[in-house]
Amino acid sequence: MVKVYSIDGITPVVHPLAYVHPSAVLIGDVILGAGVYVGPCASLRGDFGRIVIEAGANIQDACIVHGIPGEDTVIEEDGHIGHGAIIHAARICRNAKVGMHAVINDHAEIGESAFVGALAFVKAGMKVPARTLAVGMPARVLRLLSDEELAWKRDATRQYQQLTERSRATLRETVALTEVEPDRARIKLADVLPLGAYKLGISTKANMEKS
Repeated sequence: MVKVYSIDGITPVVHPLAYVHPSAVLIGDVILGAGVYVGPCASLRGDFGRIVIEAGANIQDACIVHGIPGEDTVIEEDGHIGHGAIIHAARICRNAKVGMHAVINDHAEIGESAFVGALAFVKAGMKVPARTLAVGMPARVLRLLSDEELAWKRDATRQYQQLTERSRATLRETVALTEVEPDRARIKLADVLPLGAYKLGISTKANMEKS
């Protein structure tokens, strides 16, 4: 059961193909598109300005999304918002990634396919160009992203899109077991490697093909 609250007569909109964890909270003028994933304990509070989460985007555990009066806070298609990040009255453009516990402040814009590093602080009004990496407190643009890094991001976002489907199909509240059962099953998924390992694997494969 999704925790949804109306305010001033405005009720959140959740596409039938989205998934919102029951511990997350949606308030007021929040609009979720198809395939959106909202993780445990996330707060999307549309009591000042509108929040729009477009198709295929994910908002992970304990994220906060909020806005300011008269403005839209937007996470565009395939946006990827890491654990504990805060998005405040900003725009995250298509296929962009915001790292864990990063803060994106008022009127900032993270360009298409750009990355913001974990723990970064993006100041109000900052524009991070498309396909660049921004890191630090305050954030600064470090460099352009490689094709390998963008491929890794697409794979990671695809895993969350699949998690939306898995959660809608199989996630149920239940009662904990008191002991580990014999031959306990494991979650079976395709590997999602850390970025460094992913890039190393790409490099190794390329070298093998040359030899």
